[in-house]
Amino acid sequence: MNNGLGPLGETYAAEYLRKQGFQILERNYRSRFGEIDIIAENGQYIVFAEVKTRRASSLAEPEEAVTPGKQKKIAKTALLYLQKHPTRLQPRFDVIGIVAAGTGSAVQSLRHVKDAFSYPSYY
Repeated sequence: MNNGLGPLGETYAAEYLRKQGFQILERNYRSRFGEIDIIAENGQYIVFAEVKTRRASSLAEPEEAVTPGKQKKIAKTALLYLQKHPTRLQPRFDVIGIVAAGTGSAVQSLRHVKDAFSYPSYY
């Protein structure tokens, strides 16, 4: 992402999750497999969220950028996180798509895809 578009979307998504009752546990959590943009929990789920931000002029939806390869990296990173931070909460993989308006930093829309994919299919 150029011009700070990625961090803009991640900050907006984290605030959105807070307003939905989630506690943000980690942002930009890294492992040897990759990075998870946001890790959050709400008492029922531990959510591993991938945030994709695009300009309104983009032809593709932001969520379309989360390919099966990216999903696998997120799932492996989440598994490592859960090994280091055991929890009884159910893991869930969400994708949050952000569309930024024009060339500025205003957010035009947010789409939260809950349970967008699962990691058991990779193991």
